[in-house]
Amino acid sequence: MITVRHLTKYYNGQPAVKDFSVEYLPGQCSLVIGASGSGKTVLLKSTVGLQDPDEGEVLFDGTVFNRLSPKEKKKIHSCMGMLFQGSALFDFATAMENVMFPLEFFSNMNRKEKIERARFCLHRVGLDGVDDKYPSELSGGMQKRVGIARAIALNPKYLFCDEPNSGLDPRTSVMIDRLIQEITREYNITTVINTHDMNSVMEIGDKVVFIHKGEKCWEGSKDNIMTSECSELDEFIFSSRMAHELKIRYESGNPSEG
Repeated sequence: MITVRHLTKYYNGQPAVKDFSVEYLPGQCSLVIGASGSGKTVLLKSTVGLQDPDEGEVLFDGTVFNRLSPKEKKKIHSCMGMLFQGSALFDFATAMENVMFPLEFFSNMNRKEKIERARFCLHRVGLDGVDDKYPSELSGGMQKRVGIARAIALNPKYLFCDEPNSGLDPRTSVMIDRLIQEITREYNITTVINTHDMNSVMEIGDKVVFIHKGEKCWEGSKDNIMTSECSELDEFIFSSRMAHELKIRYESGNPSEG
Protein backbone atom coordinates (compact mmCIF):
# COMPACT_ATOMS: atom_id res chain seq x y z
CA MET A 1 0.00 0.00 0.00
CA ILE A 2 1.12 3.54 -0.76
CA THR A 3 -0.07 6.42 1.40
CA VAL A 4 0.38 10.07 0.48
CA ARG A 5 -0.27 12.47 3.37
CA HIS A 6 -0.72 16.22 2.92
CA LEU A 7 1.89 16.38 0.14
CA THR A 8 2.79 19.86 -1.09
CA LYS A 9 5.38 20.76 -3.72
CA TYR A 10 6.26 24.34 -4.65
CA TYR A 11 7.65 25.75 -7.90
CA ASN A 12 8.68 29.41 -8.03
CA GLY A 13 6.91 29.99 -4.75
CA GLN A 14 3.60 28.57 -5.99
CA PRO A 15 2.18 25.14 -5.04
CA ALA A 16 2.18 22.77 -8.02
CA VAL A 17 0.59 20.19 -5.70
CA LYS A 18 -1.17 21.34 -2.55
CA ASP A 19 -2.07 19.37 0.59
CA PHE A 20 -2.67 16.17 -1.39
CA SER A 21 -3.64 12.98 0.46
CA VAL A 22 -4.55 9.59 -1.04
CA GLU A 23 -4.13 5.84 -0.53
CA TYR A 24 -3.31 3.34 -3.28
CA LEU A 25 -4.14 -0.30 -2.53
CA PRO A 26 -2.53 -3.58 -3.70
CA GLY A 27 -4.25 -5.41 -6.53
CA GLN A 28 -5.91 -2.24 -7.79
CA CYS A 29 -5.33 0.10 -10.72
CA SER A 30 -5.44 3.61 -9.26
CA LEU A 31 -5.76 6.26 -11.97
CA VAL A 32 -4.80 9.89 -11.40
CA ILE A 33 -6.55 12.05 -13.97
CA GLY A 34 -6.45 15.73 -14.79
CA ALA A 35 -5.67 18.20 -17.54
CA SER A 36 -2.13 19.03 -18.64
CA GLY A 37 -0.49 21.18 -15.99
CA SER A 38 -2.84 20.01 -13.25
CA GLY A 39 -0.02 18.52 -11.14
CA LYS A 40 -0.17 14.83 -12.11
CA THR A 41 3.49 14.57 -13.07
CA VAL A 42 4.69 16.54 -10.03
CA LEU A 43 2.65 14.24 -7.80
CA LEU A 44 4.09 11.13 -9.46
CA LYS A 45 7.69 12.37 -9.24
CA SER A 46 7.21 13.28 -5.57
CA THR A 47 5.71 9.87 -4.85
CA VAL A 48 8.50 7.80 -6.45
CA GLY A 49 11.32 9.94 -5.08
CA LEU A 50 12.48 11.69 -8.25
CA GLN A 51 12.00 14.85 -6.21
CA ASP A 52 11.31 15.48 -2.53
CA PRO A 53 8.02 17.05 -1.41
CA ASP A 54 8.33 20.35 0.43
CA GLU A 55 5.67 19.29 2.91
CA GLY A 56 3.93 16.03 3.78
CA GLU A 57 4.88 12.37 3.63
CA VAL A 58 4.90 9.42 1.25
CA LEU A 59 4.67 5.99 2.90
CA PHE A 60 5.33 2.62 1.29
CA ASP A 61 3.73 -0.08 3.45
CA GLY A 62 4.04 2.16 6.49
CA THR A 63 7.64 3.33 5.90
CA VAL A 64 8.02 7.11 5.44
CA PHE A 65 9.92 7.06 2.15
CA ASN A 66 10.86 10.73 1.86
CA ARG A 67 12.61 10.64 5.25
CA LEU A 68 14.94 7.78 4.33
CA SER A 69 18.63 7.91 3.48
CA PRO A 70 19.65 7.35 -0.19
CA LYS A 71 20.74 3.79 0.67
CA GLU A 72 17.40 3.04 2.36
CA LYS A 73 15.49 4.59 -0.57
CA LYS A 74 17.35 2.32 -2.99
CA LYS A 75 15.83 -0.73 -1.27
CA ILE A 76 12.33 0.58 -1.92
CA HIS A 77 13.26 1.66 -5.45
CA SER A 78 14.18 -1.96 -6.14
CA CYS A 79 10.52 -2.81 -5.42
CA MET A 80 9.23 -0.31 -8.00
CA GLY A 81 8.49 -0.70 -11.68
CA MET A 82 8.15 2.31 -13.99
CA LEU A 83 6.46 2.60 -17.38
CA PHE A 84 7.34 5.98 -18.84
CA GLN A 85 5.47 8.03 -21.39
CA GLY A 86 6.74 7.05 -24.83
CA SER A 87 8.12 3.79 -23.39
CA ALA A 88 11.60 5.39 -22.96
CA LEU A 89 13.38 2.36 -24.37
CA PHE A 90 17.08 2.55 -25.17
CA ASP A 91 17.40 2.73 -28.96
CA PHE A 92 20.88 1.15 -28.88
CA ALA A 93 19.67 -1.90 -26.94
CA THR A 94 17.62 -4.91 -28.01
CA ALA A 95 14.28 -5.77 -26.42
CA MET A 96 16.05 -8.37 -24.25
CA GLU A 97 18.72 -5.86 -23.16
CA ASN A 98 16.10 -3.25 -22.35
CA VAL A 99 14.22 -5.64 -20.08
CA MET A 100 17.46 -6.72 -18.41
CA PHE A 101 18.45 -3.13 -17.61
CA PRO A 102 16.89 -2.90 -14.10
CA LEU A 103 18.20 -6.38 -13.29
CA GLU A 104 21.74 -5.12 -13.87
CA PHE A 105 21.31 -2.43 -11.21
CA PHE A 106 19.01 -3.92 -8.60
CA SER A 107 19.46 -7.72 -8.65
CA ASN A 108 22.16 -10.19 -7.69
CA MET A 109 21.26 -12.59 -10.50
CA ASN A 110 23.96 -14.07 -12.70
CA ARG A 111 23.76 -13.50 -16.45
CA LYS A 112 21.89 -16.73 -17.17
CA GLU A 113 19.26 -15.89 -14.54
CA LYS A 114 18.86 -12.35 -15.92
CA ILE A 115 18.29 -13.69 -19.43
CA GLU A 116 15.76 -16.23 -18.17
CA ARG A 117 13.90 -13.57 -16.19
CA ALA A 118 13.87 -11.12 -19.12
CA ARG A 119 12.65 -13.83 -21.49
CA PHE A 120 9.85 -14.76 -19.06
CA CYS A 121 8.74 -11.11 -18.80
CA LEU A 122 8.67 -10.73 -22.58
CA HIS A 123 6.63 -13.93 -22.79
CA ARG A 124 4.24 -12.61 -20.13
CA VAL A 125 3.43 -9.56 -22.26
CA GLY A 126 3.01 -11.67 -25.40
CA LEU A 127 6.34 -10.89 -27.08
CA ASP A 128 8.00 -14.22 -27.75
CA GLY A 129 10.64 -14.07 -30.46
CA VAL A 130 11.58 -10.38 -30.23
CA ASP A 131 14.63 -10.81 -27.98
CA ASP A 132 17.12 -9.51 -30.54
CA LYS A 133 14.95 -6.82 -32.13
CA TYR A 134 15.67 -3.13 -31.56
CA PRO A 135 12.91 -0.62 -30.65
CA SER A 136 12.98 0.81 -34.19
CA GLU A 137 11.95 -2.62 -35.48
CA LEU A 138 8.88 -2.77 -33.20
CA SER A 139 5.47 -1.13 -33.47
CA GLY A 140 4.35 1.43 -30.90
CA GLY A 141 2.22 -1.12 -29.08
CA MET A 142 5.06 -3.63 -29.01
CA GLN A 143 7.40 -0.99 -27.61
CA LYS A 144 4.90 -0.33 -24.82
CA ARG A 145 4.79 -4.04 -24.05
CA VAL A 146 8.59 -4.16 -23.86
CA GLY A 147 8.31 -1.22 -21.46
CA ILE A 148 5.85 -3.19 -19.32
CA ALA A 149 8.13 -6.24 -19.40
CA ARG A 150 11.00 -4.06 -18.18
CA ALA A 151 8.77 -2.55 -15.48
CA ILE A 152 7.90 -5.98 -14.04
CA ALA A 153 11.41 -7.47 -14.41
CA LEU A 154 12.14 -7.03 -10.70
CA ASN A 155 8.76 -8.50 -9.71
CA PRO A 156 7.76 -5.13 -8.21
CA LYS A 157 5.35 -4.44 -5.37
CA TYR A 158 4.60 -1.02 -6.86
CA LEU A 159 4.04 -0.10 -10.51
CA PHE A 160 3.93 3.48 -11.79
CA CYS A 161 2.74 4.32 -15.31
CA ASP A 162 2.91 7.79 -16.86
CA GLU A 163 0.45 8.17 -19.74
CA PRO A 164 0.90 4.54 -20.89
CA ASN A 165 -1.44 4.99 -23.88
CA SER A 166 0.18 8.12 -25.25
CA GLY A 167 0.54 7.88 -29.04
CA LEU A 168 -1.38 4.62 -29.39
CA ASP A 169 -4.49 3.91 -31.44
CA PRO A 170 -7.68 3.08 -29.49
CA ARG A 171 -7.52 -0.69 -30.03
CA THR A 172 -3.89 -0.92 -28.88
CA SER A 173 -4.68 1.36 -25.93
CA VAL A 174 -7.35 -1.06 -24.72
CA MET A 175 -4.89 -3.94 -25.05
CA ILE A 176 -2.27 -2.10 -22.97
CA ASP A 177 -4.86 -1.17 -20.32
CA ARG A 178 -6.00 -4.77 -19.97
CA LEU A 179 -2.43 -6.04 -19.81
CA ILE A 180 -1.60 -3.63 -16.98
CA GLN A 181 -4.78 -4.66 -15.16
CA GLU A 182 -4.04 -8.38 -15.57
CA ILE A 183 -0.50 -7.99 -14.23
CA THR A 184 -1.72 -5.83 -11.33
CA ARG A 185 -4.19 -8.46 -10.20
CA GLU A 186 -2.02 -11.48 -10.97
CA TYR A 187 0.89 -10.24 -8.85
CA ASN A 188 -1.15 -8.11 -6.38
CA ILE A 189 0.77 -4.98 -7.36
CA THR A 190 -0.06 -1.48 -6.15
CA THR A 191 -0.44 0.25 -9.52
CA VAL A 192 -0.65 4.01 -10.04
CA ILE A 193 -1.38 5.39 -13.51
CA ASN A 194 -1.25 9.00 -14.66
CA THR A 195 -3.62 9.51 -17.57
CA HIS A 196 -6.02 11.89 -19.27
CA ASP A 197 -7.66 9.04 -21.21
CA MET A 198 -11.26 8.56 -20.07
CA ASN A 199 -11.41 5.24 -21.91
CA SER A 200 -8.70 3.94 -19.57
CA VAL A 201 -10.70 5.22 -16.61
CA MET A 202 -13.83 3.36 -17.67
CA GLU A 203 -11.86 0.21 -18.59
CA ILE A 204 -9.67 -0.32 -15.51
CA GLY A 205 -10.31 2.46 -12.95
CA ASP A 206 -10.62 0.61 -9.64
CA LYS A 207 -9.80 3.92 -7.96
CA VAL A 208 -9.90 7.28 -9.74
CA VAL A 209 -8.44 10.49 -8.34
CA PHE A 210 -9.09 13.81 -10.10
CA ILE A 211 -6.50 16.55 -9.61
CA HIS A 212 -7.25 20.15 -10.57
CA LYS A 213 -4.76 23.00 -10.14
CA GLY A 214 -2.68 20.84 -7.82
CA GLU A 215 -5.52 19.87 -5.49
CA LYS A 216 -7.53 16.67 -5.15
CA CYS A 217 -11.06 17.59 -6.19
CA TRP A 218 -12.67 14.16 -6.40
CA GLU A 219 -12.01 10.52 -5.56
CA GLY A 220 -14.07 7.46 -6.42
CA SER A 221 -14.25 4.66 -8.98
CA LYS A 222 -15.23 4.18 -12.61
CA ASP A 223 -18.67 3.11 -11.35
CA ASN A 224 -19.58 6.48 -9.86
CA ILE A 225 -17.46 8.98 -11.79
CA MET A 226 -20.30 9.88 -14.15
CA THR A 227 -22.55 10.88 -11.24
CA SER A 228 -20.03 13.14 -9.51
CA GLU A 229 -21.12 16.58 -8.40
CA CYS A 230 -17.70 18.08 -9.13
CA SER A 231 -18.13 20.68 -11.89
CA GLU A 232 -14.40 20.69 -12.72
CA LEU A 233 -14.47 16.91 -13.19
CA ASP A 234 -17.58 17.10 -15.36
CA GLU A 235 -15.83 19.68 -17.57
CA PHE A 236 -12.73 17.48 -17.82
CA ILE A 237 -14.79 14.41 -18.79
CA PHE A 238 -16.67 16.37 -21.45
CA SER A 239 -13.51 17.84 -22.99
CA SER A 240 -11.79 14.42 -22.92
CA ARG A 241 -14.70 12.80 -24.74
CA MET A 242 -14.74 15.53 -27.37
CA ALA A 243 -10.99 15.13 -27.96
CA HIS A 244 -11.35 11.36 -28.25
CA GLU A 245 -14.20 11.63 -30.75
CA LEU A 246 -12.22 14.07 -32.88
CA LYS A 247 -9.23 11.71 -32.83
CA ILE A 248 -11.42 8.80 -33.98
CA ARG A 249 -12.87 10.88 -36.80
CA TYR A 250 -9.44 12.06 -37.93
CA GLU A 251 -8.02 8.51 -37.93
CA SER A 252 -11.03 7.25 -39.87
CA GLY A 253 -10.56 9.98 -42.47
CA ASN A 254 -13.74 11.90 -41.55
CA PRO A 255 -12.56 14.92 -39.50
CA SER A 256 -15.69 16.95 -40.30
CA GLU A 257 -18.20 14.21 -39.53
CA GLY A 258 -20.98 15.17 -37.13
